[in-house]
Amino acid sequence: MSYENILVETRGRVGLVTLHRPKALNALNDALMDELGAALTAFDKDENVGAIVITGSEKAFAAGADIGMMAQYSFMDVYKGDYITRNWETIRSIRKPVIAAVAGYALGGGSELAMMCDIIIAAENARFGQPEVKLGTMPGPAERSACRERCPRPRPWTCA
Repeated sequence: MSYENILVETRGRVGLVTLHRPKALNALNDALMDELGAALTAFDKDENVGAIVITGSEKAFAAGADIGMMAQYSFMDVYKGDYITRNWETIRSIRKPVIAAVAGYALGGGSELAMMCDIIIAAENARFGQPEVKLGTMPGPAERSACRERCPRPRPWTCA
């Protein structure tokens, strides 16, 4: 299958998916997420692949949702079409280990994408953030559920 927004290759037993929208700092849109879901599913079915790595560029893993694309949609368009998020369940359903190799910015949806992976390997220049809170919106459901599942629960201090 040919892709427009990602690069796909196999290195030994590792499936490598590189987000490839350099002009948009790998901003996530429906087309990219559909391609990512298809590539992950194909690697999951391939018996010669033992693990999958998702990466971006040195400058940006993924700079969040493609706001320019979102400007064209009404709230109901986004809600009914599950803009970007319809592929989160595809990522979660992959049985092989999925590793996020993060360099540069991983903002908003990019941070969510990394958190949906089983393992995150962050370069020294990796920068994670949720800029949507400055817009008065909540982080996406993937961030909230990933944090709930993976972050340790706070424990009350005990005094001896």
